[in-house]
Amino acid sequence: MSRVFAIALAAFFLNLPFGFLRLRYRKFSVGWFLCIHAPIPVVVFLRLATHTHYKFIPVFLATSVAGQVAGGKIRYLLKNREEAQ
Repeated sequence: MSRVFAIALAAFFLNLPFGFLRLRYRKFSVGWFLCIHAPIPVVVFLRLATHTHYKFIPVFLATSVAGQVAGGKIRYLLKNREEAQ
């Protein structure tokens, strides 16, 4: 179970910067699409390299989405903080 936790944690932290960058692009543009999909091969590689069962894919997907959302939220908060100063 520690492999699953490690991959989920890696998926979350890998998606943080991409979620941060995603807000720079117009929705459904090429840059936006790349920010969402670029980390996927790394997570797939980690899952395959550790021989983790495919039933854990929803966990990795959920943590990836959470990382995207958290990264976007961080950018939003930092942008509002700069504007307030």
